[in-house]
Amino acid sequence: METKRLLIRKFAPDDWRDLHEYLSQESVVKYEPYEVFTEEASKREAVRRSEDNDFYAVCLKDRGKLIGNIYLSKQEFDTWELGYVFNADYQGYGYATEAARAVIDNAIENHSARRIIAMCNPLNEPSWRLLERLGMRREGHLLQNLYFKKDNAGYPIWQDTYAYGLLASEWFDRSL
Repeated sequence: METKRLLIRKFAPDDWRDLHEYLSQESVVKYEPYEVFTEEASKREAVRRSEDNDFYAVCLKDRGKLIGNIYLSKQEFDTWELGYVFNADYQGYGYATEAARAVIDNAIENHSARRIIAMCNPLNEPSWRLLERLGMRREGHLLQNLYFKKDNAGYPIWQDTYAYGLLASEWFDRSL
């Protein structure tokens, strides 16, 4: 897939350096279910993502630089789950919005997606603002529904989640 400024493609094993550049940033992985990546972990993750059709590498079209990734996974009943992680150095320029729009368009137009869903931490304001820019509707605020980390005593550090949704019919109506 291509947009005006981006090339959205499958991951390749040799993407590990650019992948490491952002997965090693604490600010980038703060709300993710994993810690910062080492170089070795980034190499393994690039290989894993190259074998996983749910991950898309988002690259600057003019330089080929990998600046982030989009995750879009088919669920039951023609519902697709959206996720994204972008290098902090490239946030705030509309790249995530541009890439997510292209991936959603592709899912709806070419894969019969009926519904797109996404989840994010309410404290991650840039993430939920992106979902709302995409026209997604906040459908719920789940309280202390999941945890990724534990405290020093081994107890879960519970997090809230915003749940978002968008129907294909709403996506088409918006673009008319």
